[in-house]
Amino acid sequence: MNLHQFRFVQEAARRNLNLTETAKALFTSQPGVSKAILELEEELGVDIFSRHGKRLRRITEPGLQVLKSIEIIMREVGNLKRIGEEYSKQDAGTLSIATTHTQARYVLPGPVAQLRRQFPQVHISLHQGNPEQVARMLIDETADVGLATEAMSEHEELVSLPCYEWQHVLVVPADHALAQVERVSLEQLATEPLVSYHPSFTGRTRIDRAFAARHLTPNIVLEAIDSDVIKTYVKLGMGAGIVAEMAVREDPPGGELVSRPLGHLFGQNVARIAFKRGAYLRNYVYAFAELLSDRLDKKLLERAMSGDTSDYGL
Repeated sequence: MNLHQFRFVQEAARRNLNLTETAKALFTSQPGVSKAILELEEELGVDIFSRHGKRLRRITEPGLQVLKSIEIIMREVGNLKRIGEEYSKQDAGTLSIATTHTQARYVLPGPVAQLRRQFPQVHISLHQGNPEQVARMLIDETADVGLATEAMSEHEELVSLPCYEWQHVLVVPADHALAQVERVSLEQLATEPLVSYHPSFTGRTRIDRAFAARHLTPNIVLEAIDSDVIKTYVKLGMGAGIVAEMAVREDPPGGELVSRPLGHLFGQNVARIAFKRGAYLRNYVYAFAELLSDRLDKKLLERAMSGDTSDYGL
């Protein structure tokens, strides 16, 4: 058995047992993939996949166990490569970050710029998606580190730690009636057309739960994944906006929009940093985490990655 066979089996499972797509993803031929998988099955003495003709139909019960072992082997192979890269190219390489638009736009610019100054030979690869996509990119090893509010703590394959707290804020034009209200109520918001995030982004579930708990139905007239888009439509008079507080930090005082905190209505959200469980973290990954939050340091991350079950709550 060899790593090529392991890689073919792993990719076939990821590609919904489509060997044509598997071959394309691995830049090889479909017959070559089929032959390698059959040879591995013969060597192991079990069928990893059940077949209908030449097509794979499902993963067998022993095949599921084989896949678990292959995942461990391939992860450790990746770790060996990263160890070799770190010690052969001191503080050089690529840092792949998976995150949401809000984090990429409002939180990451400072830490990324500082990291580049500290590690000028490190290249940054930024991947954006919804929280579930961020988690999947970590699991699939497309990214080294993930940052999002939702989904990070819901996957056993990931190690996640709280990074910082934030709250939602109301944004309205300066001449809007709610601009004169210091402490906005849910009842007041329920009477307004609202512009806010898509349900899978940026703490939107907290907003929905708060209205539901009071038996109120918000009139959300537009949903978006981009805080700047929400603010643009608010300026056009489409409704009152609900955005993450970091989206208004750069807004000049006395500008077109007025913001009001909504933490008393929707509570505090926690942005979490995450890594694939068992991954080897290079020096600049630890440095990046420390730049994101002063509560994170290398020793704490090492404990978490080693399986320490301490309470890392903020």
